[in-house]
Amino acid sequence: MKAFKTLTGTAAPLIDKGQLMANVDTDMIIPKQFLKTTEREGLSKGLFHELKTLEDGAPNPDFVLNRPTYKGAKILIAGENFGCGSSREHAPWALLDQGITCVIAPGFADIFHNNCYKNGILPVILPVEVCNALAEQAGGANHVFEVDLETQTVTTPDGVTHHFEVEAGRKTNLMAGLDEIGTSLKAEAKISEFEAQRRLVTPWLERQA
Repeated sequence: MKAFKTLTGTAAPLIDKGQLMANVDTDMIIPKQFLKTTEREGLSKGLFHELKTLEDGAPNPDFVLNRPTYKGAKILIAGENFGCGSSREHAPWALLDQGITCVIAPGFADIFHNNCYKNGILPVILPVEVCNALAEQAGGANHVFEVDLETQTVTTPDGVTHHFEVEAGRKTNLMAGLDEIGTSLKAEAKISEFEAQRRLVTPWLERQA
């Protein structure tokens, strides 16, 4: 997993009818027809498929990620309860494949929130009024934001800084690029020592049936 420390990049506001989209579920993030693979590459084609594609299959020019201004956006600003619905891990995979490594919202669904940390995405929770202000700024002439995990801050294009909270263990692992497997492997020497001792004490466990 790639480490996350600081990020400077374009922020794309996920807006519908003048407001940040709330309750964006994982089926909206990546519909079920794109879940036939366990590969993490190529999933961006299904990201927000129903939002970015017109009925005739053509790109929707009004969808934020289809606009030239937000090409290569690394940050997504969304509304409350982002990532609700099913637990599909393809949702953060699709965001990563698009190049998005930070999502800012007033709140996230629990499973999606956990899956973000497992895949190298930083989910930033800020008050709804702050998210609205960030979205307004992202819709202006300058869309470049800075996210610093070490200082736990989001800095807007006009230099205003907002602090966010993050659990210490998750912060440490994300900055080190460690998922759950990587965290376990940090204790590889102790695991090997335990297994060697177990073979001495309970050798019958090693026997093949």
